[in-house]
Amino acid sequence: MEYYAQALLIAIPAFFVLVAIELAYGYRVKKMNYNLFDTLSSLSSGMTNVIKDSLGLAFVLISYPFVKEQIMLVELNSGPLLWIAAFVIIDFAGYWNHRLSHHVNIFWNQHVIHHSSEEFNLACALRQSISNVVGYGAVLLIPAALLGVPQSVINVLGPLHLFGQFWYHTQHIGKLGWLEYVFVTPSQHRVHHAINEEYIDKNLGQIFCVWDRMFGTFQEELDEVPPRYGVLKPAKTWNPILINFQHFWGLLTDAWHTRSIWDKFRIWFMPTGWRPADVIPKYPREVISDVYAYQKYKSEVSNHIKYVVIGQFAINTILLFLLLANWTTFNSGTQFIIGVLLFLGIGSYSSLMDRNPLAMLFETLRLILGISIFFIEGLVWPVFMNSMALVWLVYILASWSLTFYTLQDMLKSKASLTSST
Repeated sequence: MEYYAQALLIAIPAFFVLVAIELAYGYRVKKMNYNLFDTLSSLSSGMTNVIKDSLGLAFVLISYPFVKEQIMLVELNSGPLLWIAAFVIIDFAGYWNHRLSHHVNIFWNQHVIHHSSEEFNLACALRQSISNVVGYGAVLLIPAALLGVPQSVINVLGPLHLFGQFWYHTQHIGKLGWLEYVFVTPSQHRVHHAINEEYIDKNLGQIFCVWDRMFGTFQEELDEVPPRYGVLKPAKTWNPILINFQHFWGLLTDAWHTRSIWDKFRIWFMPTGWRPADVIPKYPREVISDVYAYQKYKSEVSNHIKYVVIGQFAINTILLFLLLANWTTFNSGTQFIIGVLLFLGIGSYSSLMDRNPLAMLFETLRLILGISIFFIEGLVWPVFMNSMALVWLVYILASWSLTFYTLQDMLKSKASLTSST
């Protein structure tokens, strides 16, 4: 995890800079595909994923070293062939994992966050899951295990493979000639993120598009079919924590409501979007039928709320960097507590973006935990003592008060508007 934390200290600023460059370029050419809250939601989703992965919050069903030990036929120890073979295998595994995520209900839950933005830009690439808490990747890496690819090579190439998927989340790059036949390009990935009937569940490759061409999931971007982005069951929230579990909650409630014992079991493994027949008429859900007529989600808020949200986002970003920069200094208990505090902070300000009173719950929980850590012996601030602890206390008290005031003002405005109509 130390290597991962250090890599993120470089990667995160680089991502932020590239997002800023794309935003500035879009403004210059008068082709803006950013809005404030969607962008903050995307960046915040990336933060939740970083926290979850840094803390190792996942249960591994079967480890790669175990699989390798059981089935290894040859052992590639070093040289270019090892690294090339390992990268190709990781990408092949990524294709099938991606395909699984699009076609099976329970696996869609771990991927829906990535498609939830109704924009398509570099920021939406950072919408990564926190609901993928069961690790099964070793099963998909069986080819690597057969060749004896070391775990250390997987550890290095895995993040590089993920970071290599960032650049093609843009609308500002057209088709790229012969590269379209080998690599995943922005044009191909626009198709992948689109909800048009012609494009849905296509172009599942991550670095190489040859897998899509081989297995029948390739679709070229068509001039006469402009992509519309998002998911067919729109999230209608900016809160990345809620988005991560919306689909799971839908599956759970459908499994509860259906009278069929068989449907209670199979719903989890049926094609994405499948629901029991006896549930659909009783508990209908919004599904976009006309992608061109659909109005994107937005929330009307005052400039005051926007300033509060931006400030809270900035503070949480700084806290995340402090956590990563001092990763080895903190013990696991402190890491976990700071991670939870960051989660609650993100939940609070993203709920404010929705004008959702749930912000107060997140903020209250953060206040309680933020004060409680002063009384947890052995976990509290091995580095930040005295003045920093005082700054933290002042901040969480001020944050709770500001959120309370903002919500009260919001509710008064809403009541005033209702009475005037």
